[in-house]
Amino acid sequence: MSDTVNEVISANADYVANFGDKGDLPMPPGRQFAILTCMDARLDPAKYAGLAEGDAHVIRNAGGRASDDAIRSLVISYKLLGTKEWFVIHHTECGMETFTTEIMGNLLSGSLKTSSVDASGWHDSNAGGGTSDGKYINWLTISDQEKSVVEDVQRIRSNSMVPGDIPIYGYIYDCKTGNLNEVSEATKAGKAI
Repeated sequence: MSDTVNEVISANADYVANFGDKGDLPMPPGRQFAILTCMDARLDPAKYAGLAEGDAHVIRNAGGRASDDAIRSLVISYKLLGTKEWFVIHHTECGMETFTTEIMGNLLSGSLKTSSVDASGWHDSNAGGGTSDGKYINWLTISDQEKSVVEDVQRIRSNSMVPGDIPIYGYIYDCKTGNLNEVSEATKAGKAI
């Protein structure tokens, strides 16, 4: 096994030893809200939003974007598990700002190997074995953080499966300070009716 697997298994053993009564937590989130945020490893929603296990649903994807799957999860969170408020939280220095859908499609065409980036942009090894399938996906890249938060809140709000009485708030997490900065235009767009 790799060192990573061994570290994860060891950490899990420590976690199990101190698990306590967490096995009795109910399925619905105790604080009745959900967060849609980025998968970036620098973000710890439990810490920046003051969460404990069982408090809230945290839905993560690249960029924290309102993809069909993210909306699916939010709808399940509300319809089956009773959340009453939702947060869309993007962040500064997001990797989704460093490329476009076209760049990603081209990188995947060259090979499936990990690409590299430098001051001149993204580069692929072109080792072969690539695919053109990446050219047919909207990678939901970000060119403007505030605009993307507004767009995602609007996309969620306008979805026919989302009830109008759920407020949707928009924020940007600052990776340098840990501060959550409200995107007022997004929160206004997500206002409950």
